[in-house]
Amino acid sequence: MNELDAIAASGQSALPNIKGIDSKESARRVAEEFESMFLSQMLAPMFEPLETDGLTGGGAAERAFRPMLIDEYAKGMSQQGGIGLADQIYAEILRMQGLE
Repeated sequence: MNELDAIAASGQSALPNIKGIDSKESARRVAEEFESMFLSQMLAPMFEPLETDGLTGGGAAERAFRPMLIDEYAKGMSQQGGIGLADQIYAEILRMQGLE
């Protein structure tokens, strides 16, 4: 039994009630933050094979700061329209919270 089956069997929702979202603005912010996090996770494997050593590499410092750079890339992508995930999440949050 996988984790989703266990959640379904226990009667819990896979998406718990979101607390603290009382306006459309906060729902939009949460949706964009989620899309940004998702994009960051999708971008990270693209940077893994890049070498950080050598003449022009950043070495240990680049390895330490690369995840932050990827997060900023993802935030920028999300703020520029993203991949449409934030819009879908926003609509679902509004529906679930009765803010439509």
